[in-house]
Amino acid sequence: MGLILLEALAAGLVFILIIWWTMFSGRKKGELHDETDAEEGTRATDRNPPPKP
Repeated sequence: MGLILLEALAAGLVFILIIWWTMFSGRKKGELHDETDAEEGTRATDRNPPPKP
């Protein structure tokens, strides 16, 4: 019984470690942005508006 609890604890720790790693192992200054979008002040969805019916 103790071995099952120890194994469950180890699995929980691995689970928490994986979540921690994926949340906080990104780029130091955040995600990179497209420079042309920053200069123009537009979003990607603004470039090609949907056709009018």
